[in-house]
Amino acid sequence: MKASIKRPPSPDAEIDRNREPTTVQATVNMKLIESEEKERLKELLREKLVECGWRDEMKSVCREIARKNGRKNVTVDELVDAITPKGRASVPDSVKADMLHRIRSIVGSTSL
Repeated sequence: MKASIKRPPSPDAEIDRNREPTTVQATVNMKLIESEEKERLKELLREKLVECGWRDEMKSVCREIARKNGRKNVTVDELVDAITPKGRASVPDSVKADMLHRIRSIVGSTSL
């Protein structure tokens, strides 16, 4: 169920967030860290994003924000806040699909 914009999450949802992570995502993350695959996947992702021009696109967005606000009037945190939604949305679907496939194959080869 999606969270509603108009109403806050239920108290039970807040309690669950404070517990030890038991979600599939947390388990997969733990397995990737334990098998040392997480760092390799991060490096591969960096390479793919450079190859497809995503990194250059994000650089130009940052430069435009800096020009618009004045280079001395912009902080790294402001840049990150400004480009994060655009950056996540602009990752090519082929890169997302490839990374998901790799994660699934790694998780499939290790026992959860």
